Amino acid sequence: MIRWLNRQKTKITAFSAFLLILALITHFTGYSTLKTIALLTVTVIAGIPIFIKAYQALRMKVFSIELLVTIAVIGALFIGEHVESAVVTFLFLFGDYLELRTLEKTRSSLRELAEMAPQEAVVIRGERRVTIPAEEVIVGDRVVIRSGGKVPVDGRIVSGQASLNEAAVTGESVPAAKQAEDLVFSGTIVDHGFIEIIAERVGDDTTFAKIIELVEEAQETKSKTEKFLDRFATIYTPSVVGLSVLVYLVTRDLHIAITFLVVACPGALVIGAPVSNVAGIGNGAKNGVLIKGGEVMDKLSKVDTLVFDKTGTLTKGKPEVTDIKPFGHFHIDELLELVAQAETISEHHLGQTIVKEARRRDLNLTIEPENGEVIKGNGVRAAVAGKKLVIGNRKLMESAEIAIPAKVEAYATRREKAGNTAVFASVNGEVAGIFSIADQIREDAERAIAEMRKNGIKKIVMLTGDNRHTAELVSNALGLDEFHAELLPEDKAAHVKQLKAEGHIVAMAGDGINDAPAIATADIGLAMGRGGTDISMETADVVLMADKLMQFSHAYSLSKATIRNMKQNTFFAVGTAIILLIGVLMGTVYLASGMFIHEASVLLVILNAMRLMRFNHKTIQREKELLMAAA
Repeated sequence: MIRWLNRQKTKITAFSAFLLILALITHFTGYSTLKTIALLTVTVIAGIPIFIKAYQALRMKVFSIELLVTIAVIGALFIGEHVESAVVTFLFLFGDYLELRTLEKTRSSLRELAEMAPQEAVVIRGERRVTIPAEEVIVGDRVVIRSGGKVPVDGRIVSGQASLNEAAVTGESVPAAKQAEDLVFSGTIVDHGFIEIIAERVGDDTTFAKIIELVEEAQETKSKTEKFLDRFATIYTPSVVGLSVLVYLVTRDLHIAITFLVVACPGALVIGAPVSNVAGIGNGAKNGVLIKGGEVMDKLSKVDTLVFDKTGTLTKGKPEVTDIKPFGHFHIDELLELVAQAETISEHHLGQTIVKEARRRDLNLTIEPENGEVIKGNGVRAAVAGKKLVIGNRKLMESAEIAIPAKVEAYATRREKAGNTAVFASVNGEVAGIFSIADQIREDAERAIAEMRKNGIKKIVMLTGDNRHTAELVSNALGLDEFHAELLPEDKAAHVKQLKAEGHIVAMAGDGINDAPAIATADIGLAMGRGGTDISMETADVVLMADKLMQFSHAYSLSKATIRNMKQNTFFAVGTAIILLIGVLMGTVYLASGMFIHEASVLLVILNAMRLMRFNHKTIQREKELLMAAA
């Protein structure tokens, strides 16, 4: 019944408005009987949805707003105030209709995301290309996407090249050039070109599906303010009934008591915080920032200390081998081939960079390493072609009791002071070479850090497993307050714990498995989405889908604006209720006018929250235009 009434709400509201206009006409033409019939009809048909909700709430032992309105309407009918009973039910129904329509707009970002979901996929089955529903694609399928087509799964390009619009995933409108071996995401669109990909993640496992799921969950997660207001409403609403009875006992005026009951409804107070939360999270999703709920939004707004990993967070995460220096009888390519074969077991940026360099030189990587072991934060051990390899930093060499000759140490230090990371490679217990790997600082890092300082961040710290010389160069270039180098994952987590113990509210940003413990330890964990690992994305409270630090700056300022908006709505709702109640007791506010102002206050808090949908719109648009011009 209630579902049918909800579907018919527009028609019921429109018919009630027609009857009220008819009642107004009959009032001036002297048809009092017809006027009374019209007003009673409005009261009944507009009141039925309200009465049913009130009954359902009462069965669950809940004092709802609908229950207060029902009591007020029955009281108005009892004292013969048919105009007010009709106007109150119509205004409440009309206000509810407008609220739903307006709230739907605040959820538009999520709806737009869902509408971008691909419906079909063209896959190669045998010798034929067949079109199937996107959810029927299985891992390993070869999927074909032409110009204008949507990528239906996450996968890696095996042939072709194209320009892809990744706005659905990253919030970035600038097309990204993709070619063989590049990863593409479900929901992105091929602007022009042709690609074939091998499906790696399908259905609900795709990045796009996870984004929609995360945003849906986030919008349902309440902030501390919302939880407090919910508890407050459960006490406030029955208290209003008691106060109304008290007002009647003091004034002996049922009309004033009923009016008091109506205008004291906590509608704007109850809805003000949730709509701000939904709008703020929607703005973030639209701009490639996933904020996992109202509580995260609240905590993020209070952060005063930022902790960054270096590689892939402050730097681009696309390091390159800048030099290979053999020590001993190995040729460069021979040493690179051996080390790259061992590094195939590693997921670390540096290890993968060495593998990438070997592939670039078309070296043989088919030999499987034996007894492979990844030592997190330090390097790898493995046996390749009968040789024992230990590859990593100084700590790993020391723990493996491998001596570093003075000339090797001197060379490594020179490379580090020039901004490189020195990776030591030992074969059969002796240092056989140094791999120099360099990464570039992100273009937006300096500007993002400056903006976050301006918005209230007091301290910025970098924690890295890299060497001290490279860490110092990055720290000085970005003007950071502190840096700590050559750290293991547990060391990073310990530093975050120490900052929290000192009273700081800490946000930790990282993108790798090594960062997951520190991300989990921080008050707010932040992951770089596109280049980040699944574990860091799952652990994090905030995910930046475009891997841009300016998105972090946007998330931080958005959180402050959202919490400020919640407070504005709460202040406005309470202020309106106090003014109305004073007006009722002074005899200047009546039932119909009180209801009108009450519904107007509800709409105003919604409209105020909707401003968050366009928060930072001009700044974001200007950045996109600059990127488009640069591209």
